[in-house]
Amino acid sequence: MEGMIAALFALILCLWAQWNVKHTYKKYSQIQNARGLTGAQVARTILDMNGLTHISVEHVSGDLTDHYDPTRQVVSLSDAVYGKTSVAALGVAAHECGHAVQHAQDYQPMILRSKVFPVANVGSRLWYWVFLAGCLLSGFASNLSSTLLWLAVILFGAVTVFQIVTLPVEFDASKRAMGILETEGFLEGNEEVSGARKVLTAAAMTYVASLINSLIQFLRLLASARRR
Repeated sequence: MEGMIAALFALILCLWAQWNVKHTYKKYSQIQNARGLTGAQVARTILDMNGLTHISVEHVSGDLTDHYDPTRQVVSLSDAVYGKTSVAALGVAAHECGHAVQHAQDYQPMILRSKVFPVANVGSRLWYWVFLAGCLLSGFASNLSSTLLWLAVILFGAVTVFQIVTLPVEFDASKRAMGILETEGFLEGNEEVSGARKVLTAAAMTYVASLINSLIQFLRLLASARRR
């Protein structure tokens, strides 16, 4: 019963976090920055200020699909950010540039996340099927079933570790973003600064909620493996 309550709590938290980031982004996407700068312009300026002239800024379709690709060294900005002048757009653009600066400065948590990612990627694809196989075999191949269940725990554990190391990377990128948006005058007045901060905080909460959900799921898998 306690496990079901914890799982329900985690689900509600994730749903709330997703609703909150969309609601907050929508609200501050309607508030334009006083200087009329677009997300793409701000991104290009921030990159150049940090000596990252070799990193390009590209438009990518979709909403909230913004990301920095360290392999291609490209900051990709979505429809709602690239050519938009909203406070929300500037916050997101600066955040992605924060990741580019982290990469250039060999920010250790980002390096660690890159190393964990291949294992976590495999784990996210396989853990459920391995766990399911372990459950199905529990009635007539107990040793194999136990091995598979523990393997599922390890695979999902890699996913959880990835989410843990992701938190400092995301929080630091937002901190860098807000610092430069304020000090360089991209945003003017308390409303603009506060709006960008709220957008980035709401986005960060989605990572926190996902981590809590994963931790609860990991503990449930661990308990299941121990019972075998």
